Amino acid sequence: MDRPYQICSRCVMDTSDPDIRFDEQGVCNHCHDYDRLIAQYVHTGEDGQRKLAQIIEEIKEAGKGKKYDCLIGISGGVDSTFVAYKVKEAGLRPLAVHLDNGWDSELAVSNIHKALNHLGIDLYTHVIDWEEFKDLQVAFLRASTPDSEIPSDHAIVSLMFKMADEMDIKYVISGRNYRTETHVAAAWSRGHFDWKYIKNVHKIFGRVPLVTYPHRTPREEEMFLRKQVWFDILNYVDYVKKDAMNILQNQLGWQYYGGKHYESIYTRFFQGYILPVKFGYDKRKGHLSSLICSGEISREQALDELKKPTYAPTLQEEDLEYVVKKLGLTPGEFEVIMQLPMKTIVDYPSYARDERNPLRISAIQLYAIPRILKKHAKKIASRLLRVDSSKSGA
Repeated sequence: MDRPYQICSRCVMDTSDPDIRFDEQGVCNHCHDYDRLIAQYVHTGEDGQRKLAQIIEEIKEAGKGKKYDCLIGISGGVDSTFVAYKVKEAGLRPLAVHLDNGWDSELAVSNIHKALNHLGIDLYTHVIDWEEFKDLQVAFLRASTPDSEIPSDHAIVSLMFKMADEMDIKYVISGRNYRTETHVAAAWSRGHFDWKYIKNVHKIFGRVPLVTYPHRTPREEEMFLRKQVWFDILNYVDYVKKDAMNILQNQLGWQYYGGKHYESIYTRFFQGYILPVKFGYDKRKGHLSSLICSGEISREQALDELKKPTYAPTLQEEDLEYVVKKLGLTPGEFEVIMQLPMKTIVDYPSYARDERNPLRISAIQLYAIPRILKKHAKKIASRLLRVDSSKSGA
């Protein structure tokens, strides 16, 4: 029997997330997770400034004698561009890394170059092998799971790990943040860290060998994280997205691209067309819900936004034709894919399906970081507690 429809009384997450839970007041588990994570990991005001200053000094000390003292990822989106702005403001010497997966919009490329040129940050761009990557993306579409963004997400993080290792850079500074990215339904996208899943989906549905695709095994990830610290700088500043966008527009000539992660043509099409049409998942609900909880928008504004198309219908039509052709599919083949029965990560060999593997992924781990990354968050927190204690004379 279908579950009765329900929407959170605080945000706009609803039962399109099959795993959502509500308390007696009708508030969803994502909102409770938001409150817990904000209290535990987000540091604002003078407290955030003091703790950030301490970590910045550690980064500078670790980078002495090296050309770069930290690594940042750059996509042309607001979060990663604001990270670039903040690390330069802090006096750090970052190297920006960009993965060109073949789907960058012209605006994203323009945003990247404008921002980095203005800030004086060096850029390394890794151009992925298109035939390999195209084949992997089509394999995920044929697998019929809502996880077709996983090939990009996994490759980006893997590239960052390996670049930091090769260049002996200890600190990787990310744009992850809890204020704007906490309402994440695991069912809408799983397997970001799951190389077993990616490898087996490609083995079943792919045709081109994955020779150069950036990836990492759990053992490699553990090895990297013995030497690296991933630091979420936006959790240590008063990060308000609309204010950040204004700064980037006014000071760097950055331009908005119309939606979260819409700097990528494929992401725009996948999140704005494939996910809602085939799976009934509208990721705007998660993005807007986090902004509701952070106080940036009202629930009424979010509900009004959800009444609008995910993005302009004329652009959807253009993207449909462009994406299908670029992937080497015919319109008929794409329509067959859209009609395939929905499957999930556990329908394929994966760490998520393997009960015995410690990397089995939970809903909260999907957003934040896997178990091993949480250890580093705890290390940073414990260092800061020691700093607090020494300053208070404890």
